[in-house]
This record gives sequence, structure tokens and C-alpha cells, in this order.
Amino acid sequence: MLAAATPAVAASDRALDSVLAGFDKDEHPDLKGVVVLRDGKIVAERYFNGETPETLHDIRSAGKSITALLMGIAMDQRHIRSVGDPVARYWPEAQGSAIGDVPLRDVLTMRSGLAAFDEDPASPGNEDKMDEAADPLAFVLSLPRADPPGTRYRYNSVTAYVAGAVVAKATGQTLAAFAGANLFAPLGIKDWQWSADQAGYTKGQGNLSLTTRSLAKIGELVRKDGEYHGRRIVAATWLHEALAPKVMISASDPFADGYGYFWYSKLHEINGKPVQVSFASGNGGNKIYVVPSRHLVVAITSSAYGRGYGQRRSEAILKAILSASDK
Repeated sequence: MLAAATPAVAASDRALDSVLAGFDKDEHPDLKGVVVLRDGKIVAERYFNGETPETLHDIRSAGKSITALLMGIAMDQRHIRSVGDPVARYWPEAQGSAIGDVPLRDVLTMRSGLAAFDEDPASPGNEDKMDEAADPLAFVLSLPRADPPGTRYRYNSVTAYVAGAVVAKATGQTLAAFAGANLFAPLGIKDWQWSADQAGYTKGQGNLSLTTRSLAKIGELVRKDGEYHGRRIVAATWLHEALAPKVMISASDPFADGYGYFWYSKLHEINGKPVQVSFASGNGGNKIYVVPSRHLVVAITSSAYGRGYGQRRSEAILKAILSASDK
């Protein structure tokens, strides 16, 4: 379990409480929860608009970052050999399709080359079209190629779905079952839900529901290079590789500088000092921020789905916490 803050709260912790309390007055009633950990201990926590510590919350595309962790665990267990392997090595039916010969590293960095772009409703592989498909696996295999693999970053949920399907096929389990046994249980996360599609495959692209505290636990696992309370859950080498930026995306994403294996990174300037942050991000402002230089993890749940202010608000919360913790 996460350790609660001690009764003797430091001045910086009172400052963090004040920062979070300030968002009680936010004009939009869809901020849900914020948990701040320092060295694995809760130093600030607040819930909004009816949320509680026990409420499960759909973190949307932040689930993609969890799928990346599961890919690493599958590699640790030798179910998957290398990110250089093509998709079809683990999904034989994909052989001959546009995704079949794509290396997993290009899947994990949104450079699969598929004609799939979530920001364009007309894109053949738009997320909504996959969600409506009677057979999502067949839908993915029918998509054409738009670019050579590895050449162009195009954010899309189809690619993350492929990553989840590969883990499922390689391990012989649903992605949810594999996650439950190998990630959630070791972290002490007992209450969670992960939706499946019409084909029965867990949606590796998102639709994972967790509590805000559980999000923070995952962030602490990442901050500690794959260990949680002394137990190795995922290899440190995998986390270093997953978090390292492979594609610079600042030209198209105002909230990130780089993109790794379904994880983002950004260098913030706080009180005149550079602070490097790695993070998972979901529609509406759902975040896991990991800040190693400050020994901090910030988990935010929000249901501002489809509304740009949700992302802006979460970044504002992060910056306020970083500023307050620097004093």
C-alpha cells in the first residue's frame, strides 16, 4: 500500500495542499482527483466533484502507457523476443497485411505506417471506425499503408490496439488477465476494470479504469525503475528504453517534447530551473506525471473528455505542484 503522509506535515506539503485546494474553484466540474507522492508517500491528495479515493475512473489513452509496461513484462518473461520483431511473428494472421511486417518498435512509437489518424474522422483507421467494427482484428488487418514504417509519427489508437493484441497472442492470455497477474496484483491494485472489444480482446489503446491512487502506484513503479517495495516488476532497461524519446513531437503537441514507447516527455522550466517530466496522457486530462529529479509522482483523473481545457488544466496543476515543491 502507499504510505500515508505523517502527521508532522512539512511546509512544502502544506503548500501542496493549498495548491490542490485552489482547484476547488475551477470553473469546470469535471476534475476528479489528484494524488501527489514524494519518495512513494502520499504528501498531498484531493478529490473533486463527487470523486472519492475508491472511485474507478476511465483514464482513456493513458492506458496505452500501461500497455507499453505490459509489453516490457512480456519481454522479461521471454514471451516476446525483441522490439525488432515484426508483428506477424506473434500474430501470424497478420502476415501479408500492412501491419504484418512492421517492427514492434515502430508500433510502440506510433510509426506503424498504417493509414490511421485519430484526429481525422475520414482516416480509414480512425479510432471510432475500429470501435464500430464487428471484428476489430479483421478491421486492423484490412487497413492500407500510408507511409513506410518508422518514417512518420501519427497518433492513433489502432496501433496501440495492435500492441495489446501482440501481448495477448504472445502470452496466450487476454491483456487484462496478463495485467492483473503481472502488474496490478504485484502493485496491490485489486479494484480495476479493463474493457474488451467485440472480439474479446482487451482494448490496449485505453478504456482502463483505475483509482487515482492506483495511477500513482504505477507512476511510482516507473519512478523506481520497475521496482515496487523492493520487488522487481518490469526491467529497468525496458523502462529506460520506453521513456527515452524516439520521436520529437513538439511541433504537433503543445504538451510534449518527445514520444517514446507510448510514454511522453517534456522539459518544463519551473522557477527558472529545468525539470524533466515523463508522463502518460489520456483524453480529458488524465495523467501520470513522473518527476525523478523531485522524487515526485503526480496522478490526475479528469473527465473533461474531448475538451481541450482538460489537458491545459492538468499541466497547470503539475506546474503549480512543481513550483510549490521547489520552495
